[in-house]
Amino acid sequence: MTPQQILETYGPRESMEYDVVVVGGGPAGLATAIRLKQLNADATVVVLEKGSEPGAHILSGAVMDPRALTELLPDWQARGAPLNQPVTGDQVLFLSADGAMRTPDWLVPGCFHNAGNYVVALGTVTKWLAEQAEGLGVEIFPGFAAAEVLYTDEGRVRGVATGNLGLGKDGEPTDNFQLGMELTAKYTVFAEGARGHLGKQLIARFALDAGRDPQSYAIGVKELWEVPDALARPGLVVHTAGWPMDEQTYGGGFLYHLEGNRITLGFVTGLDYQNPWLSPFEEMQRWKTHPAIRAHIEGGKRIGYGARAITAGGLLSLPKLVFPGGALVGCDAGTLNASRIKGSHAAIKTGMMCAEAIVEALQAGRAGDELDAYPAAFERSWLHAELNASRNFKQWFKQGNTVGALMTGVEHWLLPRLGIKSPPWTVHRKEPDNVRLHAAGQVAPIRYPKPDGTLTFDRLSSVFISNTNHEENQPPHLTLKDPAVPVAVNLAKYAGPESRYCPAGVYEFVDQDGGPQLVINAQNCVHCKTCDIKDPTQNIVWVTPEGGGGPNYAGM
Repeated sequence: MTPQQILETYGPRESMEYDVVVVGGGPAGLATAIRLKQLNADATVVVLEKGSEPGAHILSGAVMDPRALTELLPDWQARGAPLNQPVTGDQVLFLSADGAMRTPDWLVPGCFHNAGNYVVALGTVTKWLAEQAEGLGVEIFPGFAAAEVLYTDEGRVRGVATGNLGLGKDGEPTDNFQLGMELTAKYTVFAEGARGHLGKQLIARFALDAGRDPQSYAIGVKELWEVPDALARPGLVVHTAGWPMDEQTYGGGFLYHLEGNRITLGFVTGLDYQNPWLSPFEEMQRWKTHPAIRAHIEGGKRIGYGARAITAGGLLSLPKLVFPGGALVGCDAGTLNASRIKGSHAAIKTGMMCAEAIVEALQAGRAGDELDAYPAAFERSWLHAELNASRNFKQWFKQGNTVGALMTGVEHWLLPRLGIKSPPWTVHRKEPDNVRLHAAGQVAPIRYPKPDGTLTFDRLSSVFISNTNHEENQPPHLTLKDPAVPVAVNLAKYAGPESRYCPAGVYEFVDQDGGPQLVINAQNCVHCKTCDIKDPTQNIVWVTPEGGGGPNYAGM
């Protein structure tokens, strides 16, 4: 049955009405909800979270700048916010295959300075934010994925519908079928994170990206380790550039010492990479074998794994933030500052500004219009100034890592010393990430070493410790516009890059029925969204699975 046939047969859907519906229970969505209730305790606010609980799907480095959190909840320390480990030192390393050169502290660009910041598990911080929101009267519905945007006859957003439950793989209702629910509101805020499923639709429907540079993304592959006392250096922050990336491939590593003998580390690869043989997961594994990284974790134990796409285009790729009936906040819009490798402070700040615009509109008796006060406040904010100063960061790396590193030094080290807060030039980009791949025959294959099971690992054992689970008897949430394209185009021209860019082993080509076929192991999906971004033909479309499915990250 088609979705429309299901609705006609089993409908109408139950409906609940609120002043504000927030889609996504991450830092941006929860900050929106908290600020709304701070300013208008009588406003009815609900947050939909597709994970099994707030924080279950949150993955970030993370070094957190507390500036926005302090504005939102000035007494966060007294409230017990889990920002327990201040940064105690920074190291910026340039790696060769077997050596490392540390940048002198006085020469480190300002964007890499972390004094006053905290090494955190952002999922734990998110769970705490949810507790603060609930304490103010915000309703939070975990395990409910917003699957559809609802519109008025005039085309304004009027809310969302959650996905149906109890559909079989064939799309037919089972004995456990339950129709989704409509949640309508005066304003709907979308805070789904990078490459949000509904945010992507809204950007296209309302042409919110008209006149902007194409958005650019990266994938971050992350692990959590527990190490012996002798290796623990709480608060140390390490960033690396160079090996194993080649000159034309954007990427770098991070390694942060948390409290409790834990280290969070990972590797970020720009999804504008050109070599179809490249595997971001494998690059992360061999990066760990470098002596400068191995020294931090050898003798420890890996206890967590995850992966997530990251918006990296910055201010020049930022879409219009509002549309009739709603707004985009946080990484659903793309406010992460790639030069600082930080997004949670931007997410919280955008949520606050959006909430303030909504409260003003509600007090004026408005509903369903454009919240012009939100982008106006953003343009006046310290966040806009921060992103404007970093607007060229990713663009410079399009011209190679040497140029990128040099111009990062010019814009974030030299110009501030000359009293210039923002570069007097702007560098644009014109190509989306998915069109950058060369044909497989134009470049040499990359041969990755086999994992040793102690320091380096394979995908399936990694997915296992991400606690990923999907109900097997449900429609696939990784869909193909044309099922012939993976073999006819992706395999034939690019040697099947989906089998390498996915960090969870979802896609594999097998010989079946007399020829190669693409098999999609959707139950492995960690919801990173890389396939939705990097597929060269844009034939793969990520849609919401049943609520509660996906990873259940702990301490990540």
